[in-house]
Amino acid sequence: MKRFKSLYIFFICISMSISCSKELLELEPADQSSIETYWNSEDNAAAALTGCYEPLLGPYYGEGSWLLKLEDITPNAFEIDDGSGASSIARGDNNPTLPLINSRYQIAYEGIGRTNTFLANIDAVPMDENLRARYIGEARFLRAFYYHNLIEYYGGVPLILDPPNNNTQGQLPRNSKQEILEVIYSDLDAAINILPVSYSSTDQGRATRGTALALKARSALYNERWSEALEAAQAVVDLNEYGLFPDYRGLFLLENERNSEVIFDVGFQFPEITNNYHELFQQGNVFKSLVDAYLMTDGQSIEESNLYNPESPFENRDPRLNQTLITIGSMFNGQLVTGDELFADLTGYAYKKYTYFTDNESRTAPQPNQSEINPILFRYAEILLTIAEAENELNGPTSRAYDAINEVRNRPSVDMPNVMAGLSQAEFREALRLERRVEFAGEGLYYKDIVRWRTAEVVMNEDGLDQNGNVIESRSFNPDRDYLWPLPDREILLNSNLEQNPGY
Repeated sequence: MKRFKSLYIFFICISMSISCSKELLELEPADQSSIETYWNSEDNAAAALTGCYEPLLGPYYGEGSWLLKLEDITPNAFEIDDGSGASSIARGDNNPTLPLINSRYQIAYEGIGRTNTFLANIDAVPMDENLRARYIGEARFLRAFYYHNLIEYYGGVPLILDPPNNNTQGQLPRNSKQEILEVIYSDLDAAINILPVSYSSTDQGRATRGTALALKARSALYNERWSEALEAAQAVVDLNEYGLFPDYRGLFLLENERNSEVIFDVGFQFPEITNNYHELFQQGNVFKSLVDAYLMTDGQSIEESNLYNPESPFENRDPRLNQTLITIGSMFNGQLVTGDELFADLTGYAYKKYTYFTDNESRTAPQPNQSEINPILFRYAEILLTIAEAENELNGPTSRAYDAINEVRNRPSVDMPNVMAGLSQAEFREALRLERRVEFAGEGLYYKDIVRWRTAEVVMNEDGLDQNGNVIESRSFNPDRDYLWPLPDREILLNSNLEQNPGY
């Protein structure tokens, strides 16, 4: 199943905070259950847990996609209409009123409110004890995921572990990022010890042990806790549950959803819950910088390689270029790309990922906002590149680091040469960073990479160019301010104890 059957149900008289402003949203349940009478059956517990998953949909539903919005504030791409505020952030006009700033904060606290309510009441439900334990593991993973999304963009925020209560939570100050990290790892360790490695087909899409380990590996990597990142990533490998999908292009097609590489995704299903990925990803808003970053098939850059021909710039390139991007003159959906196939041809490049089309086969496009492709939040290639990065930072470019990065490069449909042997730690670091950029292009990971690597102040102070080298968007990044996002202005107004991040 692409999503849980009861995803659309109400969350039954559970007070949920829309944000940390602690204004409670009181839901009026259709069956008139109350908080006192609701927690009395296994079915109700299952429905409440589904409600804890539901905020995952928010950032990826309809016209919105954090995958692309986060790409649009990197050198990879730009937001065409600036509806979310991504272009404002990229241009150096980050401010507390932007929709992207507010929605990420709001959705995370909505999920935290739901999981806190669930965890506070699940012990009262008469149900199978093994199932109760598993449900608790799922909820604790989700709470860790929502807090992870907060602290990586805003820094320290109020730490709330109880059900929403405006009287006790409405004026809480910020906790430190480190304090919240410890709660995240506590939740994840508990989930890792409880959650199963896999589920039957009827429960596909729920958090597994591998999902919790993948989040721990990512969080530890982002915070330079190299040993913990390496240990968690290796534990995912040791589950023997995942592997690289042979076809890089096919990894993101509807017919291959939840393949061997997918550790966790967000479930969509036509016609109930759909998105607009087909049009969003096919917009011509990819910058020349990303195209130029792809190596030649000999493993050298376009500046170094004798294989590069400016008159045929897409020949002899890392195969992921043509498996990731639509380019003028290439084949897409069974026809030669002229630019008319793009929903907006502003740069001459667009994403193929998360569209319905292959290159040589003609397919009928879905109607607007009727895509059901699942966004992938964690996949096995990230685990391998986490091992490579963490191992290099701990011990230099050992054989373990080389083996991990080369496994990604040696995917059958990619088949790039191994990273050059004998690199220094700094040289391997640069090779790893480039590998992450091209492997995860269009997946929303590069923004956090350039922030945690502290390279944003360089790469985000360069103009974004189209295929002809024309400036499409000028960028600006203030290192004294922009490594953190501002807290939403509404939160500051409602809570006098919240301190805004510096510079806002």
